[in-house]
Amino acid sequence: MAPKSFLLACLLAFTVQIFFSLSVSSLASLLSISKESSSMKGLTKLGEGCVNHPEDVSVVGLLKVTEEGVEAIVPHAGFTNDVIAASDGTLYFTVASTKYTPTDFYKDMAEGKPYGQLRKYDPKLKETTVLHEGFYFANGIALSKNEDFVVVCESWKRYWLKGDRAGILDAFIENLPGGPDNINLAPDGSFWIGLIKMNQTGVRAIQKCREKWELLDAYPGLISLLLPMGSDAGARVVKVDGNDGKIIRDFNDPDATYISFVTSAAEFDGNLYLASLQSNFIGILPLDGPEPQLATI
Repeated sequence: MAPKSFLLACLLAFTVQIFFSLSVSSLASLLSISKESSSMKGLTKLGEGCVNHPEDVSVVGLLKVTEEGVEAIVPHAGFTNDVIAASDGTLYFTVASTKYTPTDFYKDMAEGKPYGQLRKYDPKLKETTVLHEGFYFANGIALSKNEDFVVVCESWKRYWLKGDRAGILDAFIENLPGGPDNINLAPDGSFWIGLIKMNQTGVRAIQKCREKWELLDAYPGLISLLLPMGSDAGARVVKVDGNDGKIIRDFNDPDATYISFVTSAAEFDGNLYLASLQSNFIGILPLDGPEPQLATI
């Protein structure tokens, strides 16, 4: 166990590195604001007070619910994160980490090792197959409109299921203006993704720190410097083209005026439904109304 004075010195050095190494450009990149971003003005709250910290609005859980009770479809799956069903009943799901549990998610971030997986469950054979491993915290997952590939939220990788590229993993989107959380297919074949604010400088600093575990145990508040989750987290969702991954629509609430820490966005019947780990409601944002007001920069 490192002495307390040494940990305090490490904490001071770590904090200084975070705040003094952040240039204006890197500060903006935490959850950057584009002049093309639209504000979330007009958002209404669905079921306020009836839901508690909803992370996603279109997740099928890996459980089978019948009159006889609840049965785990994929037992001992570990830290499962998101799942999507194909038209033939096949389930594709992500395992965020094979080493850490959901309550220890921050340890996976601090260690910075690729413990994530993409798995497939065949309901006919009742078998689970690991399609690919080596993801850095495999998060949300979505199936393309033609069901020829799935997109996994890590650094936006795409795993091809059909055609000449079947079995190949490639980059779908890079350098997003925030950390990708959940992803959902839009009716037109594009994708909606929730972006979270991450202090990349701080994450890299803690990953390189030899005393990281002692620091995190002694000063758990450091996590809020790496991953803000309160009102300072802001909120942002983007819509990206289903072929080339280019951003085609962007909604931003940098000051969390209407909602904060949006982790998922799903389009239905002309509205965008937003989920957040920091709210007690589902946000509804009209998409077919007048041109949205631009976000304040």
